[in-house]
Amino acid sequence: MAAQVGGVWRSDWIVLDQAMIDAFADATGDRQFIHVDPVAAAATPFGGTIAHGFLLLSLMPRLAATTDLPRVTDARMEVNYGGNRTRFLSPVRSGSRIRGRFTLLELDEKRPGQWQRTTEYAVEVDGTDKPALIAEWISQFFT
Repeated sequence: MAAQVGGVWRSDWIVLDQAMIDAFADATGDRQFIHVDPVAAAATPFGGTIAHGFLLLSLMPRLAATTDLPRVTDARMEVNYGGNRTRFLSPVRSGSRIRGRFTLLELDEKRPGQWQRTTEYAVEVDGTDKPALIAEWISQFFT
């Protein structure tokens, strides 16, 4: 797997629709109007409702599941360990198509049976060159 460090994997596209944004708002209690009120949000520079930044971050497992991103074979479990950097670079309008871009930065055996993977996660928006989100994320695997 070390030979795959530096490799890039892209997920399938998904549509980030208003129903998903509303469900996230309900789950988190973040009902700021720019996310859930299409009329009020239309009067902002965004021109309509936008996804929560944390919704984009929370879609990482769903998007990663549609890639061949290297995983530790025979892992009993995988846990999130944390992040080094997260930046919300541009808004994502409701109805946009997005996908994840995953770059494997490191994969190290920390001790026997415990592996740590550091991945750069970016959210690409169909039709734009600038990613909406870039995060460096750390996962640990236990064999």
